[in-house]
Amino acid sequence: MSDRQTAAKHPVSGLLTGPYGHPFHPILVTVPIGTWVASFVFDIGSRAAPDASYLVRSSVWLIVIGIVAALAAASIGLLDFFTIPAGTPAFRTGLIHLVLNVAITAAYAGNALWRRSEDDQVAIGPIVLSAVSLIALSVSGYLGGKLAFRYGVRVAEEHDQAEGFESRS
Repeated sequence: MSDRQTAAKHPVSGLLTGPYGHPFHPILVTVPIGTWVASFVFDIGSRAAPDASYLVRSSVWLIVIGIVAALAAASIGLLDFFTIPAGTPAFRTGLIHLVLNVAITAAYAGNALWRRSEDDQVAIGPIVLSAVSLIALSVSGYLGGKLAFRYGVRVAEEHDQAEGFESRS
């Protein structure tokens, strides 16, 4: 294993990003993913249910909660990104992942502002923007998975992982 690869497995700060082998970023990203998927479901529901103003308001709240959580996840992810050596395929993948997530978060911020005047149901435009954002989020999630599962960024080294496969008879 090269020194460049080993560097990407160890955190900038275990206190801020999670200790070796237990990064915080994958845990934190579940909140924006969940809230944004739920907001999309509420958007669809607002188009189908009568007097669905509660769904419209709830969807906006979910989007805002997702934005706040995305900013928290991004701050930790950025520290993890700094451990990846520049000029590597892992760095390029991380950069695309980062840029996509910034664009997605900005799209959701714009989407929340777009909805300020909606009362009874979410208009088609914001729903389409949410759908496109979720597709982009899926692509970004795939790239994040590639960083962890293919390139091993912030994943324990193989000799540490091997202890989980030893018999204790």
